[in-house]
Amino acid sequence: MSDTINYGNLMHRAMRSLIQEVLEGVQENGLPGEHHFFITFDTKHPDAKLADWLKERYPDEMTVVMQHWFDDLEVTDIGFSITLNFGDQPVSLYVPYDAIKTFVDPSVEFGLRFETQDDDDADDTPDEDNTDNTDDDQDTSADDGENHKDADVVSLDSFRK
Repeated sequence: MSDTINYGNLMHRAMRSLIQEVLEGVQENGLPGEHHFFITFDTKHPDAKLADWLKERYPDEMTVVMQHWFDDLEVTDIGFSITLNFGDQPVSLYVPYDAIKTFVDPSVEFGLRFETQDDDDADDTPDEDNTDNTDDDQDTSADDGENHKDADVVSLDSFRK
């Protein structure tokens, strides 16, 4: 047992619970209004599941967009699965919450970024990279099924006032 309260890991768990609750609402009711999500996750996470060609293209992290076209969203206590459209090809992904690096809803200027925490206890969440994305790390997004393009990588700093 540690001599201190690990507020960083407690906050990460609370933020991941918030993401779960938001995604459960989308699973039940769809995306309301202009809401859409940019979700960046660690493709090296041992529980992340994505097509081999996506792992090759994005060996470290990938940003996906949930907006106009997505299917089969299933939300659990430890992650979510979803089918997104990559260049007119539906592809299923599974993203554990602890693989998520950023979660942004630009329609309301809301964003979460998971920064690296030093783990003292074995049951704490794993360390995560807190580096910002660069233009070299642009990722394919899901969109309306007609206009496919690479997503713009979003830095959460752009949403801070």
